[in-house]
Amino acid sequence: MDKLTQYLNERHNDELHPSEIANLLKDLNEKSFNEAVQAIPKELIADVALELPDRYFEDVVESFTVKELAESVTELESDDQTDFIQELEEIDSEMAKEVFAELDKEDQEDILQLKKYEEDEAGAYMQTEVYTANLHHTVHDVIKEFAELRKKDELENVYYLFVTEENNTLRYGIGLDNLLVFDFDKTLQENIEENPEKYKPVVGNNHDDIYDIVQKFQEYDLSSMPIVDDEGILLGRITSDDIYDIINEHATDQMYNLAGVNDDAEEEEGIFKAGKARAVWLSINLMTAIAASLVIGLFEETLQSIVALAILMPIVASMGGNAGTQSLTVVVRQLALGDIAKHDAFRTIKKEVILSLVNGLFFAIIMGIIASVWFDKGMLGVVIALSMIINLLSAGFFGSMVPLLLKKMEVDPAIGSTVILTTVTDVVGFFSFLGLATIILL
Repeated sequence: MDKLTQYLNERHNDELHPSEIANLLKDLNEKSFNEAVQAIPKELIADVALELPDRYFEDVVESFTVKELAESVTELESDDQTDFIQELEEIDSEMAKEVFAELDKEDQEDILQLKKYEEDEAGAYMQTEVYTANLHHTVHDVIKEFAELRKKDELENVYYLFVTEENNTLRYGIGLDNLLVFDFDKTLQENIEENPEKYKPVVGNNHDDIYDIVQKFQEYDLSSMPIVDDEGILLGRITSDDIYDIINEHATDQMYNLAGVNDDAEEEEGIFKAGKARAVWLSINLMTAIAASLVIGLFEETLQSIVALAILMPIVASMGGNAGTQSLTVVVRQLALGDIAKHDAFRTIKKEVILSLVNGLFFAIIMGIIASVWFDKGMLGVVIALSMIINLLSAGFFGSMVPLLLKKMEVDPAIGSTVILTTVTDVVGFFSFLGLATIILL
């Protein structure tokens, strides 16, 4: 609490940043946290609550009155207002209704508009606060009005001026750096007519998939994108800070999915939901492990005859599993970044198979020599070498094909990929190694 109080005392209100306050709060124990929350400037309550991990949200909001929460929500942009109300609905629907009722009519309309969209639609992430100008306005008047709005702190994160027609149909997007070199005495239309194509904005539709919007931001290196409806009417904008959050959330989801855990469940304070989510994948993994054991059981007599096979067997499966995970991770990440086009599947699989083959040959020679010397049996080295080549080839093939196939089926490529791959490399590894040993050594 001392750190937070010192931080607040050293800074004026206009210098306070919610993320810094949130970082200080996370370092406190439960008792100190509850006391320190009361020191948060009232206008920053909602902002700080959104900056903190979800598990802290209830602890923050229950420390303030409905009126205090409503006043702080008013300070947020419309997309953050919607996020706050939706999070509050999940923990206390009655309080959410009361806070919503305290907001002015314009804020209520914005929140209701944004809540209509599905979670994966661009409209759910846009801000309705947009600074626009008409084609017939002079540059001088536009800059003067813009400056007045900034002084009143009614605009933030403004990168582009959106130029519309009388019916609010979007026509152009002008970067502020370009606006400053315009002829101030001419209208926007007169300035734009000199090179109209230069000011054609990259736009998104309110029903576009948000990950398509993310790719556009990355492709065109955007800091802001206007969002329009099917008639081209300007509805709002999405800014780069929202895109960064989406990218981070998606990356986190994929890491969790690859490990067979659930992001939402892991954020819960209780262990039951997280334990249940993990148990599902562990159950599936148990089934696949049994399948691999059944394959080993087919060669029980071979294992009894040559004990060395039991010692070497895990090496084949482990090398295949690691090689497959490398291919899987690369392909999943490239799919997430949009680096693999729809027609690129064959090239991707070919590359991973060739890489696995090269590594397979290299490590097969090394392990073949080691096994031959270790057990003084040359053909045993041949068996494990051939098995490693086969397993690494299958690892490269399935490690690249599985996520591509899931993507084709419109399923997150990270979901289930690891379990499928582990099953393949274990089964192929054990079957090829023990099968070859049965043929060659017995």
